[in-house]
Amino acid sequence: MSKQNKEEVLDKAVKDLAAVTDQYLSRLVKELQGTDFWKLRRAYSPGVQEYVEAATLCNFCKTGTLLTLDEMNATLLPLSDPSVEPLQINILDYILGLADLTGELMRLAIGRISEGELDFAEKICSFVREIYRNLTLIAPEMDDSSDMKQKMETMLQSVMKIENACFSVHVRGSEYIPLLGPADTSYPLLGMPDIE
Repeated sequence: MSKQNKEEVLDKAVKDLAAVTDQYLSRLVKELQGTDFWKLRRAYSPGVQEYVEAATLCNFCKTGTLLTLDEMNATLLPLSDPSVEPLQINILDYILGLADLTGELMRLAIGRISEGELDFAEKICSFVREIYRNLTLIAPEMDDSSDMKQKMETMLQSVMKIENACFSVHVRGSEYIPLLGPADTSYPLLGMPDIE
């Protein structure tokens, strides 16, 4: 996604996410209706985490904000039979999906830096830092989740990669010497005849 095709890519992402919701998530909701779906969480958790990652990434790219758990669960309500308890994404799957989101945002930030969009990369950096900071407050309460421990380490690596990339651009930017024409003799190597 670049400045030139941003709207086109976002439109396609929104349509693809809607298709995943209609085809797969609605099927999951229907299969789990009337069951004790919390006990079956391990069977569908990885797919739900991927869905959280995709939905939150799409929302960030569109609005620059985080799609909350309540907002995500509200989108699932129409898929459920109103006479039974609706399937809801639980907090752990949401948090694990957010941890994965930071890796996607790291790749997006690096891409934006290579396109010269440092401001957007810095916005991503602040956003990812905020997610990481908030998750470090609750991760210690999740002692039994080895998934969370591993994802916290990966998330920290993503934060550091974005920070390092943004910092490198600032440092290189301050040391940048504008290209001078070959006729400018104020720069010692320019204006010199080629050595054969």
